[in-house]
Amino acid sequence: MSSSQSAGKVAGGVEGGKAFPIAKGMSLSYWLQGVRASPLLDHRTTKELPKAAEVVIIGSGMSGTLTAYELLTRSDPPKSIVILEARELCSGATGRNAGHCKPDQYRGFAKYSKLIGEEQAKKLLEHELETWNRIVEIIKKENIDCDLWVGDTLDVAMSPEVATKTAAVFDAYKAYGGKVDQVKYISDPAEAEKVSRLTGAQALWAWQASTFYPWKLVAHLMNTCLSRGLNLQTWTPATSVTASKTPGLWDINTARGAITTPTVVYATNAYTSSVLPVFAKYIQPTAHMCNKVVPPRAFAGGKALQNSYAVMVAGGGMYTINPRCNADGVILFGGDNPNQPKLKAYLDEDPNRLFDDSLSNFAPVTAAVEDLTSAAFEGWNEGLPAPGIGAEYSWSGIIGLSEDGLPFIGRVPNLPGQWICAGFHGHGMAHIFTCAPGLVTLMQGGTWSDTGLPDCLELTEERLERIVGAPDCAKPVV
Repeated sequence: MSSSQSAGKVAGGVEGGKAFPIAKGMSLSYWLQGVRASPLLDHRTTKELPKAAEVVIIGSGMSGTLTAYELLTRSDPPKSIVILEARELCSGATGRNAGHCKPDQYRGFAKYSKLIGEEQAKKLLEHELETWNRIVEIIKKENIDCDLWVGDTLDVAMSPEVATKTAAVFDAYKAYGGKVDQVKYISDPAEAEKVSRLTGAQALWAWQASTFYPWKLVAHLMNTCLSRGLNLQTWTPATSVTASKTPGLWDINTARGAITTPTVVYATNAYTSSVLPVFAKYIQPTAHMCNKVVPPRAFAGGKALQNSYAVMVAGGGMYTINPRCNADGVILFGGDNPNQPKLKAYLDEDPNRLFDDSLSNFAPVTAAVEDLTSAAFEGWNEGLPAPGIGAEYSWSGIIGLSEDGLPFIGRVPNLPGQWICAGFHGHGMAHIFTCAPGLVTLMQGGTWSDTGLPDCLELTEERLERIVGAPDCAKPVV
């Protein structure tokens, strides 16, 4: 995700995009804190910004880096690729999430069916499983040191109402022909409590998922790209994209000069409209909070949590939990916890806050995390408070909320040579590792069917026209 200091005119007659200034003193996520000595953070391959390149990618998160990786590792790679990053390498959404790669295996079926129909909803869930398999395959094949954990993730319903509604969606997906053999369903509350270790659990669904250190995964791919000739320019915000004096080319304008290219890739997620103003209608930025929590003795050592979670509570809230089982055991909380609406109300008081990732320690969100651990994890509060234990701090990341809840992949309409892979709605880890390769297939002349992606993800003029009046998809899919 790349942020920009200002937005100018984009060729095609669109003007007046919203300016997204870089936040002063951006907060450091758990992931960014752990790599402060990495020279990749502020890497510039060349002292001066190149004047031209065959491909320019805006954004150095998972989407931008994987797009470059796919271009450079396939046959007939571009002669020159430049990645522009507004700040530190991978300091946007990828570097600010809770590290959870959890393919939805049933839960979104009802919502997506209303939006795109049952068949596309089924294909979308199958696509998420394919994405997860691809991530795990690449990490293992390339022996990437990124704290990969593979194990059971648990969807835990914490009230009878939530359990009933969730079971209905699960049954509907199964009845439609959705593959659920890999999902273990426990409907007995006593057994659900025992397996989940959550007091008050009413039911749970379990299947394979992963957690990992996303910044380190991106860094590994970036190093491969650099070894193959990529030019990375950090701290170089793209301020606008304009038609070049030479027909068929684009100028990407920055404070350090302009770079001319026939091919632009927007891997800008929440910040897309800062350089592509027309997308202000389709991708909305909003800050979201994650918490770092150090577990007490009752949940450490041999008693440490051994699963990742989505804890679904009454009222529609949902905590995601990444306990970093095979790493340092720090527990990362994300998701849409019950007090995230209070954060949203705070953000809405000032539009500039929506894309301000210097926000940290928003008390109501942390309080909700503390409420869950105190009430649902038996023995959590024994011996507390104690220095170095509990909710240490939280940080903000900017989610790119897509107007229809799905990412935009493909050619930008009416702007030849411009491509996009953005708008992941808080669920990018379950999409990008198939979406970015699919985008590269299109860039190399392939058809949409060649990508293997669900039709609902393709960026088309028809889709843009349709989703302006789409159902409310404001909540992130975490």
